[in-house]
Amino acid sequence: MHRIRSDSEGGAPLPSSPVVIVGVLASTPAPAPSRFLQMRTNTVRTDVLEIAYEEHGTADGAAVILLHGFPYDVRAYDEVAPPLTADGYRILVPYLRGYGPTRFLSPETPRSGEQAALGHDLLQFMDALDIRRAALAGYDWGGRAACIVAALHPERVRCLMSCTGYNIQDIAASKEPAPAVQEHRFWYQYYFHTERGRAGLTKNRRDICRLLWKLWSPEWRFDEATFERTAPSFDNPDFVDVVVQSYRHRYGYAPGDPALLRMEAELARQPRIAVPTINLHGGHDGVGPAPADDKQARRFSGPYERRLLPGIGHNVPQEAPTATVAALRDLLNETSP
Repeated sequence: MHRIRSDSEGGAPLPSSPVVIVGVLASTPAPAPSRFLQMRTNTVRTDVLEIAYEEHGTADGAAVILLHGFPYDVRAYDEVAPPLTADGYRILVPYLRGYGPTRFLSPETPRSGEQAALGHDLLQFMDALDIRRAALAGYDWGGRAACIVAALHPERVRCLMSCTGYNIQDIAASKEPAPAVQEHRFWYQYYFHTERGRAGLTKNRRDICRLLWKLWSPEWRFDEATFERTAPSFDNPDFVDVVVQSYRHRYGYAPGDPALLRMEAELARQPRIAVPTINLHGGHDGVGPAPADDKQARRFSGPYERRLLPGIGHNVPQEAPTATVAALRDLLNETSP
């Protein structure tokens, strides 16, 4: 069993190993002495990353992992974690690779944002924390990671809440043109395919990300303070490289990490998801509108339900925390730890 070491404990640093918890960030309070844990930010070391994550709830509660997307961060779950904490669950909210305090361990590791990297990171995160089974929730990149683990390792997943449904990419079909209105929504992806786009994201990352928030959630009236609570996560030194590689790889315009070829081959088969799933789909999602006919249902072989959320855009947990909590509670109440 791995042990969380507080920075206040003294002694020699923990030795480096492929999977080891490396401590609590100094800016956060020490854990409370009781079994109830206040929110704190920890880091955990996997094979290629030191992943920063926020933890809420009881030390022995059933695990629920909440995963953010692009271009957002853990602040998307600020109103989701507390009610689930009150229910007695252990809530874990990691920063994805390329975001916030999460860092690569080696300069030699490819700064890949491909889908297999996200799924791999989630599995490694669970292993490092000795979490054998968890409820997973995510949207955008985070929903992709959750869907991948649910599809390839269903024994590790209690249930799944995935915004927009089946988020595993069909890279082989990516070169097939979409209708013009959808191609228009994907402008940012094509922009990142160019070196001008890389330079633009490097120089204007806040401007681009703020615009995407507005375009993707047209009825969400977020203020500048809300955006600025997340924006520092885009200052991660690997943010631009990870984002650019992600959007190039999904169209076959950039090679993937050689270490992830086997997982990408498994994902190319478009595996179905068997775990109990609720698909929360914003009715006004500006990048992936919900079709009248749910074409996602055929991707799920287990219990599955789609819930449309009128007036909600792409960032479902932050725009509709009550609906997000309700969906997770329904799944958790219907499944065993």
